[in-house]
Amino acid sequence: MPYDPAWPAMFARWGTGLRAALGDAAARIDHIGSTSVPGLAAKPVIDIQISVASLEALDSFLGPLTGMGLVYRADNPERTKRYFREPPGQRRTHVHVRQLGSFSQQFPLLFRDYLRCHLAAANEYAAAKQHCAAEFRNDRPGYVQAKDAFVWDIIRRADAWAQHTGWAPGPSDA
Repeated sequence: MPYDPAWPAMFARWGTGLRAALGDAAARIDHIGSTSVPGLAAKPVIDIQISVASLEALDSFLGPLTGMGLVYRADNPERTKRYFREPPGQRRTHVHVRQLGSFSQQFPLLFRDYLRCHLAAANEYAAAKQHCAAEFRNDRPGYVQAKDAFVWDIIRRADAWAQHTGWAPGPSDA
């Protein structure tokens, strides 16, 4: 769907609650994904990344997050994150807990920051996503696989930009 200017406020509400619940257990809490890039068309899902010192210290974040009503998806196949979904009946929200400094934690921040600074790339990505969504309307795995080539093309450009500018993540969003 077209960009919704309400998305940052939706993240901010979550960010405030997450910061209060997690305290120092979260080194960073960031708005990631397409809804975090102003003007970018996106699925209306707020993606949040929580960066922690260690994924093995599950108790430091599992209790606080499930205490907020988030649903832990222990069956998530990605080994570099712990994944939570919105409380039942609430707006779609995906919470990705990743280890601070890991590739999987840096990737979405670099991707987001590059698109925020490069409108042409954001527009290319939006067009690619819309094309893939039309082609794979009822096939989510097909959609994800089809847009992967575009994601990796952008991340290659983002890496060159990062090397040229000395990019590092800015302050945490919450």
